[in-house]
Amino acid sequence: MVEDKNIDLADDGDELDDQVMYEHYRLDVDPGQKMLRVDKYLVNRIDNASRSRIQAAADAGNILVNGQSVKSNYKVKPGDEVAVVMDFPRRELKIIPEDIPLNIVYEDDELLVLNKQPGLVVHPGHGNYTGTLVNALAYYYKDLPLFKSADPRPGLVHRIDKNTSGLMVIAKTELAKTKLSLQFFEKTTKRQYVALVWGNLKEPSGTIEGNIGRSQKDRQVFTVYPDGEHGKPAVTHYKVLEELGYVNLVQCQLETGRTHQIRVHMKYLGHPLFNDDTYGGNEVLRGTTFAKYKQFVHNCFKVLPRQALHAKTLGFVHPTTGQEMLFDSDLPDDMAQVIEKWRAYISNRNLE
Repeated sequence: MVEDKNIDLADDGDELDDQVMYEHYRLDVDPGQKMLRVDKYLVNRIDNASRSRIQAAADAGNILVNGQSVKSNYKVKPGDEVAVVMDFPRRELKIIPEDIPLNIVYEDDELLVLNKQPGLVVHPGHGNYTGTLVNALAYYYKDLPLFKSADPRPGLVHRIDKNTSGLMVIAKTELAKTKLSLQFFEKTTKRQYVALVWGNLKEPSGTIEGNIGRSQKDRQVFTVYPDGEHGKPAVTHYKVLEELGYVNLVQCQLETGRTHQIRVHMKYLGHPLFNDDTYGGNEVLRGTTFAKYKQFVHNCFKVLPRQALHAKTLGFVHPTTGQEMLFDSDLPDDMAQVIEKWRAYISNRNLE
């Protein structure tokens, strides 16, 4: 995504007034991208964009590839430059610096590693224009050039969901941003999450594979397309750390980094994350029908009012020193408390 740029699309000598178009999005097609219809490509990369709206924009000549308008069935290929233009400017997004506490784990001249608290949105977007991590960074780094622009994602090389806690690395310079972004693109970073999921997994460890893309029934959620016709490839490796009766504590290692990947893959496996209200984990999915048990689960929901997911470990190569960096974090209080509640519940049940 880039800042608005005026593009004159009128032919020389046209008798009508020149039509000035404004660039809303610009994307460079990755070197490893397979040929894919441009409407599918854009739907997977623009938040809250529907395929019908993308197709309408293409019909109106508002989808450009390498500067030329294309129809929605054009197939993008590596190296293509895709742009979406409109006859009105993008909404000006002013990043307001806000003094929001940051849990800083490590910092040097090139980067920052922080432990994001649950409930904090990473970057401004629809419905969240203030109170985000980017607003906090704009305040903390008000003297750094990288954080003085209207870029809604300055320094961001990856992200985690609003209600997921855990480790993130933030670039402080353009060089660091470029080199760290490349590591995430090439999947050389090390990322391990800890999740509490419903049910006992059949195998103590395994790998979940299946393309992840937006649901065709509900554009706000993602789903697995095992046949590979939709979405993007996603691979999650898991290992059961502890069985707690009707829930399991699981370690997940990402080989890819798709939106909601662990949450979607675990639901696909039949084990939604505990209290994940987007993917059905906020119901009593396993256990007894006794009222006392149901009350216990709902008490756990109150202690942990979000999906039980924490980005525990993060590893990467330092962009300037070349040093291997590996960080580990403790579970946040809400997850730790719920895990202890389940341990106590199982212990008491075994004594009965």
